[in-house]
Amino acid sequence: MWTPDSWRELPILQQPEWEDQGQVELAEKELVALPPLVYPAEIRDLSQQLAVAAKGKAFVLQAGDCAESFHDYSVDTVRNKLKVILQMAVVLTYSSGVPVIKLGRIAGQFAKPRSSATENVMGQDLPAFRGHIVHDDAPTLDARRPDPHRLIQAYYQSAATLNLLRALTKGGFSHLSQVHTWNQEFVATSEEGQRYEAVAFEIERALKFMAACGIDLNQEQHLREVNFWTSHEALLLGYDSSLTRYDRASGQYYDLSAHSIWIGERTRAIGHAHLEFGRGIANPVGCKVGPTTTPSEILEICEILNPHRIPGKLTLISRMGAEQVASKLPPLVKAVTDAGHPVVWSCDPMHGNTFVSENGFKTRNLEAVIAEVAGFFRVHRKLGTWPGGIHVELTGEDVTECLGGSRQVSVEDLDTAYNTVCDPRLNARQSLDLAYRVAEMLIQS
Repeated sequence: MWTPDSWRELPILQQPEWEDQGQVELAEKELVALPPLVYPAEIRDLSQQLAVAAKGKAFVLQAGDCAESFHDYSVDTVRNKLKVILQMAVVLTYSSGVPVIKLGRIAGQFAKPRSSATENVMGQDLPAFRGHIVHDDAPTLDARRPDPHRLIQAYYQSAATLNLLRALTKGGFSHLSQVHTWNQEFVATSEEGQRYEAVAFEIERALKFMAACGIDLNQEQHLREVNFWTSHEALLLGYDSSLTRYDRASGQYYDLSAHSIWIGERTRAIGHAHLEFGRGIANPVGCKVGPTTTPSEILEICEILNPHRIPGKLTLISRMGAEQVASKLPPLVKAVTDAGHPVVWSCDPMHGNTFVSENGFKTRNLEAVIAEVAGFFRVHRKLGTWPGGIHVELTGEDVTECLGGSRQVSVEDLDTAYNTVCDPRLNARQSLDLAYRVAEMLIQS
């Protein structure tokens, strides 16, 4: 028997050490009484789109912040992030002719798993930063004390972000005629931005031709609006389960904190709480799988999270690292395919390629990111399966957190604009560069 709270009876990993459990329970009760952030009908629409991707006829672009911030939050940061994702989707769709499902790591991506319980910051050992939904990132013991009231703050920031996203994607900002306006000033002057402008010009010409033929572009919903869905890692299950509601129309439970959630590499242990929660909700669910995953383990995960083998219900997100994808991914893809599980295969090329630079910054090299995606595509091409998407951490701001790109970010540049509260993100130029490279791979698939 599954309930939204049945996970509480099982072992659970990567949770904060709350000092006052009574305050946690009060915060969760407050969340239960608050309105849902998304709606079951929206989730069902996403499920239908992901079913198309599972059949090899669409591509998933899942992108956004490593961890959303309570401090660096504004209309501009949300809009700039959306701009980059829309630009990437246009590049992928226009270049490859494949529909792109736009799924943001946004409006709820506040919690982060960590490889160690502590971290050394400026010479002092502190509890590892686990996201603003738990505590502050300031390097003091008091700031790193988990605060249950932040669960409520995360809810309200998510609600405000969703309101803005709905306004932008349904209110004219995302009209295809606006493709030029999505090119931010610091991107437009770059090689990637100029290449994007050429694509935007061709789209604009096509729209003018359609208008000249008598087609009313303002009446074409697919041109003036885009579907944009939200997702986050379901790490703090108290938050997600408090926003899980029973839908009488379908007779199913939905986690209404986001359209889709995923379970991380560090919390996907069989028999543990996160898989238990994920198996009972009707949302599309993702699961990260790394180089230690075995074929038998991945088949058990598939049976737990999608026992009825519904196309698009389960996305398997490989995060192998550029050097291991060619050897570690094929046995998993073959096992899942042979067993007949209709999953979406996605590639997270970020986490397996993270390292600390000689000057002390956690970073990633864009070329390694691209190399892992290329290896992911080669594996699927060889096995005759569909490389269904990419899952990347990026920002719309002009940061210097990842190395490489056509405007080279070097090790010496990292401290120029290293603004992330957790892991390094691609900037807008690097994101467009990645989109063009992935589009070339899609054309060959």
